[in-house]
Amino acid sequence: MRTLNKITGVFALVFAMLFSTNVMAQDSDIVELAVDTEQLSTLVTAVQAADLVETLQSEGPFTVFAPTNEAFEALPEGVLDMLLKPENKEMLVSVLTYHVVSGKVMSGDLEDGMKAATVEGSEATIKIGYGNVMVDNATFAAADIEASNGVVHVIDAVILPPSIKEALASNGEEESTDEDW
Repeated sequence: MRTLNKITGVFALVFAMLFSTNVMAQDSDIVELAVDTEQLSTLVTAVQAADLVETLQSEGPFTVFAPTNEAFEALPEGVLDMLLKPENKEMLVSVLTYHVVSGKVMSGDLEDGMKAATVEGSEATIKIGYGNVMVDNATFAAADIEASNGVVHVIDAVILPPSIKEALASNGEEESTDEDW
């Protein structure tokens, strides 16, 4: 029953976000779009803490895999707080830029198994199957939300580059699989 409620909640969130943002999305840049979307407020906070606002407001185009607030809340306890500390800014920048691809990549451009070169420098893997589109371990909750400088795909999990997973593991965080994130 919990799973059904969660799925229903995600669909309601997607519908609300698409309805409220698509009307103005093309006139807004990626940051303005995120600021205007309540369910992306944690992402906005992280982008501000990483000093990436100006970058994501530049001409682009960019493709952003935008984790919802719930996605950030699902991180292991303490990880988000640790990433937001000023002394961990470099790590936060790595995590956030792993969610960004140069160019405008619409969902129709994606193929199962393709690799997406992220701004962070690593590659994320696209998986398509059973009616879902995923980037690494995150499922698309909403796709193709166009902004003036790119496109946003809302995802249900925070994706982490390999270097950050290794750093978290060496700092005492439990070794985990993609499914745990």
